[in-house]
Amino acid sequence: MYHFTQMLSSKFRTIFAISCAAFSLMLLGAPGLAQDDVIRVDTELITFEVSAVDAGGKPVRGLSADDFRITVDGVERPVDFFRPVVDNTRTRPLIVVFALDVSGSMTKEEIARLSDSVRYFAGKLTPGDSYFAVLAFAMEIRTIRSFTNRPDKLSRSLDKLYHRQDGLSTHGYDAVDQAVRMIAKKTPKSIRGRMQKRAVVVVTDGFPVGDIVSPATVIERANDAETSVYAVILPSYSRLQRDRKPLLTPFEASGLIDKTGGSTFYATGKDMDRLFDSIADEITSSYAIAFYAKEGDKEKPHTVKIESKRGFTVTQNRTTFGGAQ
Repeated sequence: MYHFTQMLSSKFRTIFAISCAAFSLMLLGAPGLAQDDVIRVDTELITFEVSAVDAGGKPVRGLSADDFRITVDGVERPVDFFRPVVDNTRTRPLIVVFALDVSGSMTKEEIARLSDSVRYFAGKLTPGDSYFAVLAFAMEIRTIRSFTNRPDKLSRSLDKLYHRQDGLSTHGYDAVDQAVRMIAKKTPKSIRGRMQKRAVVVVTDGFPVGDIVSPATVIERANDAETSVYAVILPSYSRLQRDRKPLLTPFEASGLIDKTGGSTFYATGKDMDRLFDSIADEITSSYAIAFYAKEGDKEKPHTVKIESKRGFTVTQNRTTFGGAQ
């Protein structure tokens, strides 16, 4: 009798395990998966980070997968995964590296205000799985704070920022490159099964000098790491036009911001908190959108275009996948 009971118990466990596996596979293949953060491991997702702005340039929240159209080499593909950074239920993990210019072109007062604004920014985004790191750059690049989700540790690290009077170079591209490589090497693709939003926020006057890494290489690495670069351009009044509008800096002209799906913000006054509010608003209003790769997709490069069905302007963090990019 005991042996028969054991057999039944063992048989029940086997049937239960098979049923659970079948149910899991059914869920993974269900269309509704596009609204969840479960990621299928047997087939690779081709993921893009996108943002949409209205005619006034304001980020648009509350969009769904049905609001977007994906085409690969001109042929439409279904949306297999979709998740905003912030929705009514959960927040996607945020991974942000600050790359802060402390070169001679920065004043001590600007660095002090910058430290306070970074604290303020991190405080706004701390709830949930938000992780921050800080780099400071001038002639050299220093890691001020490796990744942490504790605001107190981040705050103490910002006290280590100081003005570098020495040197004639400002390695802006190298700093962004190091930030991207930190993200790629030290953070997983997902946290607790949730896909991340990855970003580098670089604060500079926009005139890098003496870099070793080329802008094209930084763009390629940022695309591979699915990381968007956001730039805060500090005022340099020698480059302002008569109407006080800032001229395009070499940093922006390189395409680093546009080709990684980021944005540029101009610090024209002393109130940087309001500017960092705008950055936080843009970062948290983006969407992860993806489709599953078909057989042979990765053998050659493909061009991907993501559009809004409602006429919004869409920015995507990369435009290609597959092959030698």
